[in-house]
Amino acid sequence: MAYVVTENCIRCKYTDCVEVCPVDCFYVGETMLVIKPDECIDCGVCEPECPADAIKADTEPGLEGWLAFNAKYAELWPNISEKLDPAPDAAAWDGKDGKLQAVFGTENPASA
Repeated sequence: MAYVVTENCIRCKYTDCVEVCPVDCFYVGETMLVIKPDECIDCGVCEPECPADAIKADTEPGLEGWLAFNAKYAELWPNISEKLDPAPDAAAWDGKDGKLQAVFGTENPASA
């Protein structure tokens, strides 16, 4: 099991989760964070720290695509281990539908 970052992180990019991660398994892109599944130790301390409720256990139904998405982008993006400021317009994007389509051009995270 691992934790994954899901759609609501897109355009919010809160990094409260990074600050509590004991193994530094977060990676940062221009518009969001991801968790490298092979590095995640399944401790779960990151999940309640996310103000956008964007971190979920990969055992929840329907998250297979997000597991693949996190694994793919963790290989491409740099590691992050310190808290940064969220996106300037994070509050406006928090909870909006269709962010994956708007930013990555797809509704399927596995194909992003």
